[in-house]
Amino acid sequence: MKFKTITVADSESLIKTNNPLILDCRDLKDYKAGHVEEALHVHEGLKESLVKRGDKSRSLLIYCYYGHASEHLAEFFSDFGFQEVYSLAGGYASWKEQYQGA
Repeated sequence: MKFKTITVADSESLIKTNNPLILDCRDLKDYKAGHVEEALHVHEGLKESLVKRGDKSRSLLIYCYYGHASEHLAEFFSDFGFQEVYSLAGGYASWKEQYQGA
């Protein structure tokens, strides 16, 4: 596995120290309803742009609903040479539970 799965607690440290690019791969309506601060919604154009022109040395933190789809996307970016790619275990559901008490 070329990417790492990290917990919400570990992601907080990653965000503070590495300033990763945060990617939300959920549906657009769910992204608009709420997302991690500074997260970008992943769409095909963004994926293509990152692969072609993205800084492959910058950390990527990817999340989805529950942590499964983000693993596939993390593997995708790892395969294209991104050096530090993280998938958020438990996805946005875990993030929201930790930070919003939902």
